[in-house]
Amino acid sequence: MRAKESARLSTIRLILAAIKQREVDERIELDDAAVLGVIEKMIKQRRESIAQFEKASRTDLVDVEKAELQLLSAYLPAQMSDAEIQKQIDSIVSETGASSAKDMGKVMAALKSRLAGKADMGKVSALVKTKLSG
Repeated sequence: MRAKESARLSTIRLILAAIKQREVDERIELDDAAVLGVIEKMIKQRRESIAQFEKASRTDLVDVEKAELQLLSAYLPAQMSDAEIQKQIDSIVSETGASSAKDMGKVMAALKSRLAGKADMGKVSALVKTKLSG
């Protein structure tokens, strides 16, 4: 507030409001993993909005969404590299004995708990699909 960073302040308020809304809706107190889930959902919404605004040639709105996306990303843990993600996938595949695309659900469920907030689950899903189909 004192630094007059209005964009950052509004983004923080959006995060707090989303967390509070989920706590009230579900009548629970969110733990760290659930808070990360809320932030990840907000990031996903921003990415989808950016894609829609770019289709509509609304660069003014794209800039606002990209700024929010960047600020939201700062509140997530450091993202894993592709090599680290692949190592986790290989580990889970061997633990679960997954061998085909039918086993993707088991693998993704195990990975989701391990990689929450550390990797883009869309990218992880694509890597798992490639691993199990090939």
